[in-house]
Amino acid sequence: MMAGPQPDKLGVLGAGSWGTALAILLARNGLRVHLWSHLPEQARRLADERCNADYLPGIELPDGLEPSADLAATLAGAREVLVVVPSHAFRQVLTAVAPLLPPEATLSWATKGLEPGTGRLLHQVAREVLGPVSLAVVSGPSFAGEVARGLPTAITVASREAEHASRLAGYLHSDSFRPYTSDDLVGLEVGGAVKNVMAIAAGISDGLGFGANSRAALITRGLAEIMRLGRALGARPETLMGLGGLGDLVLTCTDDQSRNRRMGLALARGLGVAAAREEIGQEVEGVMTAREIHRLAREHGVEMPITEQTYRVLYQGLEPEAAVRNLLRRAFRAEIG
Repeated sequence: MMAGPQPDKLGVLGAGSWGTALAILLARNGLRVHLWSHLPEQARRLADERCNADYLPGIELPDGLEPSADLAATLAGAREVLVVVPSHAFRQVLTAVAPLLPPEATLSWATKGLEPGTGRLLHQVAREVLGPVSLAVVSGPSFAGEVARGLPTAITVASREAEHASRLAGYLHSDSFRPYTSDDLVGLEVGGAVKNVMAIAAGISDGLGFGANSRAALITRGLAEIMRLGRALGARPETLMGLGGLGDLVLTCTDDQSRNRRMGLALARGLGVAAAREEIGQEVEGVMTAREIHRLAREHGVEMPITEQTYRVLYQGLEPEAAVRNLLRRAFRAEIG
């Protein structure tokens, strides 16, 4: 009896919590998934234990998910390559991918942030490194543990090639995971990056005991900052009012699963940035992103007072309580305009 056609192979690069959760989702959907780790020992443990005990303890890796530390083997024959590494490693990983990428493959990422040192959006980095490869971004309000446990989640997939966005959304779609499509890469990237800075600010405010009123104000005015920067960079307002903007902002500002919110809470307790990072034990994208967003805002003449105060706490030694007070003391103005 002849075998039917094999399902598409996907390479997921990055075996942290979010990369593993997406690889689990894709494998549960019947795809062949190779999950790449740059650490051979981690790849061996994943293969032997069939679980990512460091990041998603107790969640079994499904059949069809093959961990690997061999980048060439991970990419060979892949129809889609999904990059899920911290923003500071994004260019380095793509540079390694470039000579190994199959000619028919398309590339996407679920990294949220900007390139450290340049402030470039990640699609700009990908275009510079990879040339004319079809690109897509996956973003939205999504905690890795909830996705891995099959809890209901909705996100957005953006690509300037509609067929790519639809195909990637089809790979991800399940009874509990709902992807929407868009062609606004800039909006999805801006929303996913700036919300991390706002989550640090919200964590500081809550950690200092300023209450629910302050949190609501920070979220709302944080959205205004995201909209202003997005407009300056060419994003569409409706994208920033959607899952990848407002949705992700609310999630990360209000739930302690957010590493960025936990960073703010730790700073409010008096920990320094390095000690807070050590306590959290994973990458906190908002720390580096605050510096890049602060610079972008200045370059484009965009007013972003919450970003400004968060940057000063992280990089200039401003006391967290003083940062919140500085925001409250700003001169009154019309809310819209």
